Amino acid sequence: MLARRLIERKRDGGRIEPGEWRALASAYATGHVPDYQMSALLMACFLRGMDRIETAALTEAMLMSGDRLDLSGIAKPRVDKHSTGGVGDKVSLVLAPLIASLGVAVPMMSGRSLGHTGGTLDKLESIPGFRTKLTLAEATEQIQRIGCALIGQSPEIAPADRRMYSLRDATATVESIPLIASSIMSKKLAEDLSGLVLDLKRGSGAFLPELDRVLELAEVMIKLGKDHGCPCVALVTAMDRPLGRACGNALEVEEAIAALKGEGPPDLMSVTYALGAEMLVLAGAAPDLDHARREMEKSIGTGRAAECFQKIIEAQGGNPGVVDDPAVLPQAAECEIFTARRRGFIARVEPKAVGRAIVEMGGGRSRVEDVVDPAVGFVITARPGDWVEEGEPLATVFAHDRAGVGIGRQALRAAIFIADEAEPPLPLVSHRVTISGVELYETD
Repeated sequence: MLARRLIERKRDGGRIEPGEWRALASAYATGHVPDYQMSALLMACFLRGMDRIETAALTEAMLMSGDRLDLSGIAKPRVDKHSTGGVGDKVSLVLAPLIASLGVAVPMMSGRSLGHTGGTLDKLESIPGFRTKLTLAEATEQIQRIGCALIGQSPEIAPADRRMYSLRDATATVESIPLIASSIMSKKLAEDLSGLVLDLKRGSGAFLPELDRVLELAEVMIKLGKDHGCPCVALVTAMDRPLGRACGNALEVEEAIAALKGEGPPDLMSVTYALGAEMLVLAGAAPDLDHARREMEKSIGTGRAAECFQKIIEAQGGNPGVVDDPAVLPQAAECEIFTARRRGFIARVEPKAVGRAIVEMGGGRSRVEDVVDPAVGFVITARPGDWVEEGEPLATVFAHDRAGVGIGRQALRAAIFIADEAEPPLPLVSHRVTISGVELYETD
């Protein structure tokens, strides 16, 4: 009866008290509240909203529904990064080994594909043998030994959130600031962190396209971190076009490996270095952002970052040879070049159309139980502002079969706009948010 009573109250615009959230999360985590009732409550929260106290209470309730990592025995600072998701966003694959190679422990807990965006776990699992399902004990030992673990949300960590995360995707309740904030922070606070850096996306391909809503989310999450003694910094980054060139699980792993070897696309490296610098400064591993960037460039240049990724892959059961030879990744059966139909400027590359096409081609999930094809996707070389001639290659479609190629080509026709003029895209990094407030991000 508890769930039904809370659904009615939230449906009618009422609020749910902290004790009620705790009881509900515990009952849901143990299977005493069915998915259909939780789905109804999530929709009521999505439509009616949640105030600051409710959001904090839901975060705490989901955090307390399970266990936590205990990294107190690790002398290193412990810092993680979280992105709200985007198309082509493989930053975590580059950033985790890069920061770990510089002496900071990185307990990176990631998710699967959500809506039109890819998931870090799906990308990692395209590496043959890579295991993302580690127990807390296994993750702790690996972080102690090599400084990093790339893991999924284990059954022990915030089990109430683990189940709600899948429901939100399936019930179109993703784009809610309180639900996003409480879901992310319940997992991150369970990692026993010294600090957290947030990559909050804005633009047409983001879950929250509008800047004001992104800044609101940043404020909520940073305050949740402060409440639990976890200092947070948020950067607002662009998702009005895909990040990097590769979009799709195995393709993004290949591009991340290239980035770790100093061959990554400039936009991917700019966002990676901006977030990584914040992580190093927050950890006390660098005195300022400029020094932090130089240290990251040095780690990539000397091969330390790529070597750290190999160690992580090997530790988690994957084939470390992928770093030297990405051809061991799953390969698409069909690939085809997509060319420009006219001359002009690339006015925009719409990320949501690209992401949805990858899902339709089998590279994401429409349902929780869907199996992901890791090989499908796109490599899009066209960038907003580029001048192109008719017939010039803009992208490559990678698909399971000819039907998939057709889906991919149709999506690219809708996603890539060529015009006589092109407005400049959003700045890659536009704002920096801390507990002290919001400031414009300073670029070179």
